[in-house]
Amino acid sequence: MNDALQKLLDLLDLEPLEENLFRGESPREDRQRVFGGQVLAQALSAAGRTVEAGRAAHSFHAYFLRPGDPSRPIVYQVDRIREGRSFTTRRVVAIQHGHAIFNMSASFQVEEPGIEHQIEMPSVPEPEALPSDPELAERFRADAPEDWQDEGGWFDEVRPIEQRYADPINWWAPQRQEGLQRVWLRAADRMPDDPELHGIVLAYASDMSLLDVATMPSGLSYFDESMQIASLDHAMWFHRRFRADDWLLYVSDSPSASNSRGFARGNIFDRAGRLVASVAQEGLMRKR
Repeated sequence: MNDALQKLLDLLDLEPLEENLFRGESPREDRQRVFGGQVLAQALSAAGRTVEAGRAAHSFHAYFLRPGDPSRPIVYQVDRIREGRSFTTRRVVAIQHGHAIFNMSASFQVEEPGIEHQIEMPSVPEPEALPSDPELAERFRADAPEDWQDEGGWFDEVRPIEQRYADPINWWAPQRQEGLQRVWLRAADRMPDDPELHGIVLAYASDMSLLDVATMPSGLSYFDESMQIASLDHAMWFHRRFRADDWLLYVSDSPSASNSRGFARGNIFDRAGRLVASVAQEGLMRKR
């Protein structure tokens, strides 16, 4: 298996400490704070560990309260809110240094038939026709600060999630444009067949590009040192079964930005055009 993906799956395999208590680690990387998608995925994994078999996560709603410290483990405390005949509800609090850094409410449901409809998937070039991450890195490397350009640095990292942008953006020289983004993504290698693990990995990946779309109408970027940009909350709904190691199309837009906050939403389709998940997020976008 791809080494970066294996490391991600290892991060999501939490250590049980006590009933309803789990511990998660962070990768040994030069980061100032823990990646939000990691905390989302680990919290969802912790919640799922306390749910009986046969019930799958259908939604979660989460708030980022404090930056996570990547040098220290994160403790996830699960509260078993409700055990219903069809639905199970969990609340998860992530704790570091004695303080809550994150909380999540997650709901799980027994799979059952019912009415169906969905929006159409937009027409987008196939992922094989779009540039890969390494190809985009070579295209944009020269515009990044010199300390980012070093061999073996950020541009050369092997990542657990592969992405193919239908409309590639140079985030080191951004232009004002419509807040709309279309990205194919998938796990970088074949994963085990566990459907819950595929949901957890997609939760991780859903935080990788979503807030970017809220910066586009202003011609800004996450890498703009004059801006403080950070996720405030994240909500996700799982509509249909899918595999996170098959190509999925992530279509996101930003209807609004105001009061130093940007709002973004996204729909995720499988290659057959089925809507498998939807996402919404608000983030801090503050001039320093």
